[in-house]
Amino acid sequence: MDKVRIDKWLWAARMFKTRSMATDACSGAHVSLNGETAKSSKQVQAGDMIDVLTPGGARSLEVVALADKRGSATIAQGLYIDHTPPPPPTMPGDPTFDRGSRKNRKGARPTKRDRRRFNIDKGW
Repeated sequence: MDKVRIDKWLWAARMFKTRSMATDACSGAHVSLNGETAKSSKQVQAGDMIDVLTPGGARSLEVVALADKRGSATIAQGLYIDHTPPPPPTMPGDPTFDRGSRKNRKGARPTKRDRRRFNIDKGW
């Protein structure tokens, strides 16, 4: 096997839960193959670069091996090299850090649950 449909490969690589979800992503222009928007019938071969918007976020993948059937997770991880940059780290001192329900309450007094979380974070 030297070429596989991109929707089958994305499904086999476990980027999508079902093949129809992979097909919908291709038809919705959420998948690009080597910089060009790819339809579900586009053929993938080893060495291709795929940018895809998955339910877990945007991914940038390099095709290493081909598969047209879904296998185990360890086999699926061997199909690609992930070039996606890691998410930025979050720190408790960062203003974008989510403290929990307190953020949603806009200035209200902390609840007992919030106080417990705060004390755990401080190490008390």
